[in-house]
Amino acid sequence: MSFFEPSPLLVAFILFKSFVYLEVLALLALVRGLFARGPSRHAALLSLGLAGVGIYASFAPTLAASQGLPALPLLPAISRLLTWQQGLPALLLASVPLALSAGLPGRRFRAIDILHILLIAALVGLGLAARFV
Repeated sequence: MSFFEPSPLLVAFILFKSFVYLEVLALLALVRGLFARGPSRHAALLSLGLAGVGIYASFAPTLAASQGLPALPLLPAISRLLTWQQGLPALLLASVPLALSAGLPGRRFRAIDILHILLIAALVGLGLAARFV
C-alpha cells in the first residue's frame, strides 16, 4: 500500500456508513412499524423517519443537481450533522428509537432486535478499526 492508497477498512467504513447503515435501519424500522403495536410501533416509526431524513440528506444534492429539484432549507444543517464525528452520532441517534422499541410494549419479532444489534456492532467496529489503522 502506497502513501496515497486508503486503508481497505477505511473504504469499507465509508461505504457502510454512507450506503448501507441507514437503509438497513429504515428497513428494520419499517418491519417493526408494520407489525408492532402501541408504543413500540411509534418508536419504530420515529426511527424510520430519522433514517429517511438521513437517506434524503445523503442523496438530495445529487437529485437536486440532476433533476433540478429545490433543496430544503434544513439540508445544510442535516448534512453537517451527518459529517460531524464521521457521522457516528447522527447514525446512532437514528438507531435510538428502534433500540428503545425493543423494550416497549407491543413489540414483535425479536430477530429485528438481533439484526439491529449486529448492525450497530458492525458500524462501531468498522469505525474503531478505521480510526486505529
